[in-house]
Amino acid sequence: MQELIRNALPQNVSLNQAVAQELESGNWAGFLSAQQVEQLCLDFTLAPVQLAIHLLPIAACYSHTAVSHFNVGAVAIGKNGDFYFGANQEFANVEIQQTIHAEQSAISHAWLRGESQIAHVVVNYTPCGHCRQFMNELQGAEELQIHLPHRLNSSLHYYLPDSFGPKDLDITVHLLAKEAHHLVADHSDELINQSILAANQSHCPYSESPHGIAMLFKNGEIITGRYAENAAFNPSLPALQTALNFAYLNNKKLTDIDRIVMVEKPLKLSHKSMTEQLLRALNLPVLEYVKL
Repeated sequence: MQELIRNALPQNVSLNQAVAQELESGNWAGFLSAQQVEQLCLDFTLAPVQLAIHLLPIAACYSHTAVSHFNVGAVAIGKNGDFYFGANQEFANVEIQQTIHAEQSAISHAWLRGESQIAHVVVNYTPCGHCRQFMNELQGAEELQIHLPHRLNSSLHYYLPDSFGPKDLDITVHLLAKEAHHLVADHSDELINQSILAANQSHCPYSESPHGIAMLFKNGEIITGRYAENAAFNPSLPALQTALNFAYLNNKKLTDIDRIVMVEKPLKLSHKSMTEQLLRALNLPVLEYVKL
């Protein structure tokens, strides 16, 4: 990742050198704190959105595009000014629906880091309909601003007029809000407990079928993922995708994964077979499955 990022922008530009230093301090994770963003903006006389646009080629370095070979970068800006990078993630030899779009990537990255509201989404290409619908699920979607290099300060409504969303189905809890499904993490296996806790924070108001993923790395680190459901169903993002995306954006090697646990309460649907298929395609450990 270090090599990709250093090659993404000319190294003789002082702003690029400063950004590289900040990312290196975080082990090349695709995240800049509000304090880091504020300092960079002060040092180089930039507004945060201007800085985010400059960072799009770096965000795109986190892409995995085995199918399209077309990299898309995004930056989600949290309500307090934190920058969460995102990039499209593709997986060969499985259904194309397993793909993660760059806007989904940045938003789910923010979600797993505890962000409660996205103020801006900055992306290097116009959001597709799939992503517009995904963003419409967000808490505060009516205030969300979308920025492209050639078009700044557009509302989500501009891209998605006369929209269909949670309100049309009488759903009042939106994606990024705090949620709990009364799942109890009292197992003797800590990785299963972490998967239960992830499932407990799923956003699944339509199926009421939460699921979570926990991945154990060789160094003992655990990364979790949780299910993000959508009013239009198809833009929903399964827990394995949010976990893999988080691993990619935080500069983790999938070859270092030792165990993967999925906990699911499959009331109206199940993601077990889809999860197993993607794990086989990526040559990752066999799924350990727990049904609640």
